[in-house]
Amino acid sequence: MIFSPSRLCRALVHSLHGLRATWDSEPAFRLEIFLLIIALGVAAWLPVTTAERALLVLSSLMVLGAELVNTAIESTINRIGPEIHPLSKKAKDVGSAVVLVALFQALMVWGIVVWPIVSAWT
Repeated sequence: MIFSPSRLCRALVHSLHGLRATWDSEPAFRLEIFLLIIALGVAAWLPVTTAERALLVLSSLMVLGAELVNTAIESTINRIGPEIHPLSKKAKDVGSAVVLVALFQALMVWGIVVWPIVSAWT
C-alpha cells in the first residue's frame, strides 16, 4: 500500500529526527528558527492581505528548508571522509549558496511587501 498511516508516522518520525539533529548541530538553524518566530509575529501583525502574509511566511520557511538541505549536504560530505577535496568543497559551498539565495529571496519578499507600509507611515 502506497499510503498507510504507519508509513506516514514513520516518515514523520524521521523528519522530526532530522529537525532535531539540525537543531542540535547547527547554530545557524537555531538563529533562523528564532528569526522565523519573530517574522511570524510581525507577519500576523502587519496590515497585509492573506496572499501577502502567505508570501512573508513561506519565504521565511524557505530559509529553513535551505538550511536543512545545506546540513544534509555537509553531513554527507563529512561522512565520506575528513580529507580536503575540491568536489567536497564545491558541494559545501553550493549548499551554503542555497541558504544565501533563500535569505536574499526572503529579504526581497519582505522588502516588497513591507516597504509600502513603512513608507506610508512616514
